[in-house]
Amino acid sequence: MSENTNSFSIKNWSQDDQPREKLRDKGKAVLSDAELVAILIGSGSREESAVDLCKRILASVDHNLNALGKLSIKQLMEFKGIGEAKAITIAAALELGRRRRLEETLELTKITSSRSVFDMMQPVLGELPHEEFWILYLNNSNKVLRKNQLSKGGITGTLVDVRLVLKTALEVGATALILCHNHPSGTLKPSEADKAITKKLKLAAQSLDIKVLDHLIVTEKMYFSFADEGIL
Repeated sequence: MSENTNSFSIKNWSQDDQPREKLRDKGKAVLSDAELVAILIGSGSREESAVDLCKRILASVDHNLNALGKLSIKQLMEFKGIGEAKAITIAAALELGRRRRLEETLELTKITSSRSVFDMMQPVLGELPHEEFWILYLNNSNKVLRKNQLSKGGITGTLVDVRLVLKTALEVGATALILCHNHPSGTLKPSEADKAITKKLKLAAQSLDIKVLDHLIVTEKMYFSFADEGIL
């Protein structure tokens, strides 16, 4: 009896069908909405797997996650296999997703010029006593999806992990990059290493149809733009 009761628990499925393991091994993007919700609830009922139950719930709202997020705890509990704890878990997860979308909408900054890059990065880099190299990842509207520190310390070509830069670009859906680093010495003249890094990243990104729009050297009060100077 116990075996039948738990037969639809996620932990008893074959590994290829387990959404938790699938997310761990293959990444979150390959999971369907139903599989993601199934991870939240953990198990279905004696007659139905967690994924099948979640497919049924999503079908009731025409597979619209916004509509699912509007269902009350009571409405979610009307589905057999969804108790109060599972209903609250689903509601909480979708509320987090709603808040995340709101924050992303508020925080995306559009890059309109090299000056806008300087205004964004000067507070980060302008007064540091050491060099740091950062990448800005932009969407097709030139809005910043993410900014990451690539290296800290001396700037040399060997410290640039091109694969990591491009992997991140693909993960966030970036179509363009802007490179940025500081010169604590205050000089705005790009070094040969600066030029080599720019060329290396530009050539690598081109193979994935990702553009390198600019490379800024930032000091405390001024900046140098490769694009503005026509040397990109």
